[in-house]
Amino acid sequence: MTASPPALEQFRIEIQSNGLVHLVFDCPGRTMNVFSNAAIHELGVFAEWLAVADVKGVLVRSGKDNAFCAGADLTELGVAYDMIMEASPRERFNVAFDHFFPLSKAVRALETAGKPVAAAIGGIALGGGCELALGAHYRVLVDSPKIGMGLPESLVGLLPGAGGTQRLPRLIGLEAALPILLEGARLSGQAAVDAGLVHELVAPGEEIACAEAWLLSEPEPLQPWDRPDWKSPSVAAIDAVIAPLRAQADPQYPAPIAILDCVQYGLPQTFEGAIRSEMVIFAHLIQRPEPRNMIQTLFLGKTDFDRAAHKRELPASIEAIVAAAHSASTGNFDAPTLQAIGEAVVQFGRGLDSREKRMADYAVVSQTGYPAFLGGPFTFLERGFD
Repeated sequence: MTASPPALEQFRIEIQSNGLVHLVFDCPGRTMNVFSNAAIHELGVFAEWLAVADVKGVLVRSGKDNAFCAGADLTELGVAYDMIMEASPRERFNVAFDHFFPLSKAVRALETAGKPVAAAIGGIALGGGCELALGAHYRVLVDSPKIGMGLPESLVGLLPGAGGTQRLPRLIGLEAALPILLEGARLSGQAAVDAGLVHELVAPGEEIACAEAWLLSEPEPLQPWDRPDWKSPSVAAIDAVIAPLRAQADPQYPAPIAILDCVQYGLPQTFEGAIRSEMVIFAHLIQRPEPRNMIQTLFLGKTDFDRAAHKRELPASIEAIVAAAHSASTGNFDAPTLQAIGEAVVQFGRGLDSREKRMADYAVVSQTGYPAFLGGPFTFLERGFD
């Protein structure tokens, strides 16, 4: 080898006797792999090393039994949001762009390092995990209904910001990609093969051998969009698909609109320009209050709620809070209704800590139709419409 492998902590580099190298995603101290800032940095370091390493190819796999990668570390995402908003208004865009673009750059560096890259997907690959897999030249998926790929960022008010809005439609076509991007649809088994999302479907335990066989076949390490004969859909064809979806979009939920922007403006560009356009749109979206509210309620609140429910430790007042929200709701959730709901539930929220209020917000949003972009009644009482 022309260079020593870098020392990593979130990943392991395992040199194989057949000339391949395994990049094993295995976050220490976690039950599931997520893209923390540390993991993103290490992926970039690995890609730099790969470009000069004397290896035949790379197999990306997980060291966890339950997931390839579950996506971003949303706790760190909340910290990043605060960091961005603490900057002066004129600086916020650059702070956001510079903070979030490294994952996109790392995945791009991996796929353009001149070595074939295969992904062996033996667990769920969601969000950034799916984007990492899309950055591989070949994808092998274990055949199980519990194992699939998806980009659920829109469900928490965000968009895939590591090339997902650009690779997916280039790979499987615009119309097949949009439900995955806009609705957070997940593909497993034969459906993933039929869509063109993965190349091989194998039984559990066969994914590594299958991926290695492809790597050892001396494939050309080029993505379809990097080949000289690649042609993007015409602007007119893209617009024809996007226009009716844009007309149906709810402006109170900006993520789907931002995703449509990414696709519409990115697909006609070169890939380098496309991922930068994607990040420009992401950097504007992340500054909005809706993603912050939806992450807090639909991810953090849901996670806390589900854990407490499993342990039968839900605060007794949550049921009363949901009932009060139901009683005060008129169904249209205009400003007077939101105020009435807040007044109705606040009496039951006395004594709840911030985590318990987050759980109550999730319960109200999920059970009453309360607008998720507002984060729930306790969040709305604290922040209003921002």
